[in-house]
Amino acid sequence: MTTPIIMHVNYCEQGQDLSDICRKAVAWGFDGVEFRQRRFTVEEKTEDYLSALECAVRESGLKQVIFGYPCLDMNLRDAKARQEQASNAIGFYRHVAERFPVTVVNAFASLVQNLDPKVPGHDYGKQGSFIATEEQWKWAVEGFQALADGCRDTHLKFAFETHMLYLHDTVAATLKLVERIDRPNVGVNLDYGNIVYFPGHPAIKETISQIGKRLYYVHLKNSIQLFDGERIPTALSEGAINHREYISTLLESGFDGPVCVEAPRSGDREWYAQQDITYIKSVIADCKKVRPAQRRADSQPTR
Repeated sequence: MTTPIIMHVNYCEQGQDLSDICRKAVAWGFDGVEFRQRRFTVEEKTEDYLSALECAVRESGLKQVIFGYPCLDMNLRDAKARQEQASNAIGFYRHVAERFPVTVVNAFASLVQNLDPKVPGHDYGKQGSFIATEEQWKWAVEGFQALADGCRDTHLKFAFETHMLYLHDTVAATLKLVERIDRPNVGVNLDYGNIVYFPGHPAIKETISQIGKRLYYVHLKNSIQLFDGERIPTALSEGAINHREYISTLLESGFDGPVCVEAPRSGDREWYAQQDITYIKSVIADCKKVRPAQRRADSQPTR
């Protein structure tokens, strides 16, 4: 079984148009691209955006399309405004399910930021799920229950990215949100590259085991930690996260969904995309070779 490799659009948000993005992703060897729900640098109607994207996907031969941030803002005090958010999201995702080969959505609930000016934005233990009110949890649950129910007859799954500053920042908080929503088409997008920013984070094997069958999508990126605790983004192959262990553990767990490579670094991101996919394709191929050999070795009787 092949593992679909997705390119995050942030490799090509330096002025490239949609046709360039799709064409280059295919040429570099990616199976798909994770786009955003809208382009923030272009004034356009949703229908125009989707039509242009549909044309670019068709002409390039891109196999998969995934949509990500923004998803559904439920951090609004007005109940009618929240209902409108959910209704608009249902309409959008039902529409894209008909037009694109979409299987999973990289889902985001609302930002939950500490408004105390004395608390730095990078102090993630004082943001997101750590300070969220029960009201904010309730609103997010209600919104995504509506979205999940409104799309239940499609093939879409919504996977919350483990991401700082959101309700779904840590693995525990993300699972709490998923469990409270309690819909089979709502699960987790594990971004372990974000998890490592939290002190005392669980190891890769423990993290994947905790999520279990609710793991619908995976993001990959890397970084190194400095002596003062800050982290610097790196190439996928050069940081502290061992992606050979990551991929091996995913395969052992039975995960068969897409993996998406991200570009958190500034600079020539098109070159980074080619570096990163070469590395991760090699890792995936190696891990898939090891698994049958390991099974044969494990099946041999002991003497």
